[in-house]
Amino acid sequence: MSMLAGLLEAYVARFKVALGVQFQYRASLIIWLTWTIMESVIYLVVWTTVARSSGGRVGGFDTQDFAAYFLVTMVVNHLTFTWIMHEFEYRIRQGQLSPLLLKPLHPIHGDIAENVTYKGLTAIVLAPSLVPLVLAFRPALHPEPWAVVAFLPALLLAFLLRFLSGWTLALAGFWTTRVFAINEMYFVAMLFLSGQMVPLSLLPAPIQSLAAALPFRWMVSFPVELLLGRVSPEEALAGFAAQAFWLSVSVALAMVIWRAGLKRYSAVGA
Repeated sequence: MSMLAGLLEAYVARFKVALGVQFQYRASLIIWLTWTIMESVIYLVVWTTVARSSGGRVGGFDTQDFAAYFLVTMVVNHLTFTWIMHEFEYRIRQGQLSPLLLKPLHPIHGDIAENVTYKGLTAIVLAPSLVPLVLAFRPALHPEPWAVVAFLPALLLAFLLRFLSGWTLALAGFWTTRVFAINEMYFVAMLFLSGQMVPLSLLPAPIQSLAAALPFRWMVSFPVELLLGRVSPEEALAGFAAQAFWLSVSVALAMVIWRAGLKRYSAVGA
């Protein structure tokens, strides 16, 4: 219990520090939040236009269904995304990781606190910005009560899975300073296979199978599909099992690669 209390106290302190840092970059917060909103609105406009030109429906989605899908996706994507893979290589190259290793708390806890703090701040602005979008596009959202309840743990697991996957990918910085290409490959796969750009049910069957076999669908599309009522209870249980499996894989990989990376880091005189 004392260990848990100490960890909670450390998180509270990290939240305060992260909050102060975020307030120093208010312009960046606005820019990133604006892009978050505009990205989903662009996809929404494109697909509603396609639906109207195709007689009102595309693959089981009408214009209101597309509105619901992309507005919920915008929220889920915002609450689950991470940017640590962009920063970790710089942290290693500039030696900023060294003082973090001297602290009793693993560096990942600081990264989680920073991520959650950013989302807490921007959610204050994101929530009211949804109101005009809902009024303009009139999304059709009628989930079953069980799906609403299941959505919250699915969202939490999606965040943990996406964060740990990104954090593990960031550890490539221990071996190379050319992480840009690796990051771009990851983000392209994420864009296509997580359902951010298009509902996965509209993609060809082989790509749907690939998305289901890889972790990307379970990071974004699965909680979205839950809240939209597009999965059965049996499919929801299978989705939770897939999230748990990939989360376990991510934890194991993160631990193994972190230990191997630290050996390499110390070996070059850091």
